[in-house]
Amino acid sequence: MTRTVTRRGLAPDHLDRPLRIALPELGRGIGTLAKLGIETPRQALFHLPFRYDDFSELRPLGDLLPDEKQSARVRVTDLKVEAGFGRRPQRVTAQLADDTGSAEAIWFGRRFVETRLRKGMEVVVSGKVAMRGWRPQFTSPEFTPAGRESMHTARVVPVYRLSGGVTQKRARELLARVHERALPGVEDPLLPGERAEMLPLAEALAAAHFPGEAADVPAALDRLAFDELLALQLTLAQARVAREGLHAAGVAVPADELERLLAALPFTLTDDQRRAVEDVVGDLARERPMRRLLQGDVGSGKTAVAAIALAAVVRAGWQCALMAPTEILARQHHVGLAPLLAALGVRAEFLSGSLKATAKRRIHDAIEAGEAEVVIGTHAVISEAVTFRSLGLAVVDEQHRFGVAQRAALQAKGAGLEPHVLALTATPIPRTLALTFYGDLAISTIRELPPGRQPIRTEIRDRSALSRIEDFLAAEVADGRQAFVVVPLVAESEALTVASAEAEVERLRGRLPGLRIGLVHGQQRADERDATMAAFAGGEIDLLVATTVVEVGIDVPNASVMLVEDAERFGLAQLHQLRGRVGRGAHRSFCILLSDATDELARRRLDVVASSSDGFAIAEADLTLRGAGNLLGTRQSGLPPLRVASLFEPRHVALAERARDLADQLVGGDPTLAGRPALARLRADFAAAGDEGEAA
Repeated sequence: MTRTVTRRGLAPDHLDRPLRIALPELGRGIGTLAKLGIETPRQALFHLPFRYDDFSELRPLGDLLPDEKQSARVRVTDLKVEAGFGRRPQRVTAQLADDTGSAEAIWFGRRFVETRLRKGMEVVVSGKVAMRGWRPQFTSPEFTPAGRESMHTARVVPVYRLSGGVTQKRARELLARVHERALPGVEDPLLPGERAEMLPLAEALAAAHFPGEAADVPAALDRLAFDELLALQLTLAQARVAREGLHAAGVAVPADELERLLAALPFTLTDDQRRAVEDVVGDLARERPMRRLLQGDVGSGKTAVAAIALAAVVRAGWQCALMAPTEILARQHHVGLAPLLAALGVRAEFLSGSLKATAKRRIHDAIEAGEAEVVIGTHAVISEAVTFRSLGLAVVDEQHRFGVAQRAALQAKGAGLEPHVLALTATPIPRTLALTFYGDLAISTIRELPPGRQPIRTEIRDRSALSRIEDFLAAEVADGRQAFVVVPLVAESEALTVASAEAEVERLRGRLPGLRIGLVHGQQRADERDATMAAFAGGEIDLLVATTVVEVGIDVPNASVMLVEDAERFGLAQLHQLRGRVGRGAHRSFCILLSDATDELARRRLDVVASSSDGFAIAEADLTLRGAGNLLGTRQSGLPPLRVASLFEPRHVALAERARDLADQLVGGDPTLAGRPALARLRADFAAAGDEGEAA
């Protein structure tokens, strides 16, 4: 049963008032909630638990199990208080008994425990049980006098993310007080027919915070996930409608002109590349801004498609820009694209923040005069100092690495008309997620690899093979090759026994003293990191130890080995991307996944990567294997910031498709949602949460 929603409380328009005005009776609790980032009753309602402890079953002491969270009704047979001294905290030990056996409970540094317990009391204790010899021991359990209802014991207990020294007990008590007053003011943005079998919003919030039983939680979270997904789909649907009113340069590319461009390339496009070119050319011909996502596996030739689009737009009299997330990736685009564009009769300039002032001024002047036909660079392309005379097409590489504001700034560079936008990504997106979460973009997919790409042999090894692997790395370097070693952490961690970049580079320098070994990670200064990666690309470093900063943005055809340590700690898409850093030249190439994981799911996930070279199949398998394990949501790079809905929960993918249908229907009849203010508020709150995440 879900918690009963009381009807006494705040009016709907009070939910967004400061707590000191809406609920002054909270007193000092207002400051406590502020430490959790909660300033209003509505924020309290949506400060959701991140997990639940099920203490609902009362077990006899004789049936307690080790290493589980359990509850028991007991008598206190003895109580001992040991004063703390020095760094040693006060310790309170209670001896417990029932008709089946005995146990003890112990608390360290918990003030007032001894004042609330006394010998002879009957209490319910809830907490994790450990075995101390033959006796069970509760460590810092919650307890309540027997017969008294509690939100901390003998029930499904919510567990919240905390900060500022706030305890779980205090957080639960304060949130319960706010909810009692705030829930009656909750307005459901959905009509009964739209909600169908889902819970009303107030009931879902009540059950999500204080469920009557564990079975209440999934339905509550499904309703909250649906609202979040609907807010996303409303945002996408309104973006589609808004784009209908925007105008772009219609760039018609005659068939004979397109064939001349294709013939000028120094290679023949694959069938998938040809289809992608046709998609893009078709979009460019319309006077509505193109918003197309071109996704293709590592090395599939997305750049060639972009080159044709850039050349076609320039030949029609417009300027173009290509923006990459890092300077080294932008430089590689310039190195790779400039000759292609030159062959197509197009001049390309490179622009980054690291250029000297005189060079930047020269390029800025060339852009403003229209002499720079294609500008390739970093975020410097969208700086205030850059003025395009006539920007017709913007290409954004690895678009998920740019914030919304950055992408909007690039689009705003169009003079009077909206530029067409072509986004590129090498991160495979499963079809269901692409339809659901990229609904405002048309999608083209390149699956077929161009001829000449070397197959990459992928092996899974444990650390017992590390010495042989290191000898293999040295042998590859002796043959003139280079190698990557990727690890999950920057620095060593006391909490995690996994490889770190800083420790690994020192270990390898001792183990392989004849090799030139470099280090890159995300905590280095950008110029230092780029310089090291450029040195590796230039052959000045034999072995590059790195974190996942090398996942995209470095093209080293001479690299033949990718060693990924503690591989089970990486996502499958990450592993596939990392593997794609080798096999880019004429040499045989290898990917070694080093893992001592014994967990069956972890081994199955690594087997997926080892047995397939298809990034899309790997992405689908990852979606299936990760399944329902992320009940409260998973953030995946490049996808929207969802806090409740999980992109790896099949139920939520189905809910997202349902939300898209409803959003299209709602926005189709009322584009601004003027007639549904609660839905407009839902969409606005979602957008604001995304902006906060980007700012963070």
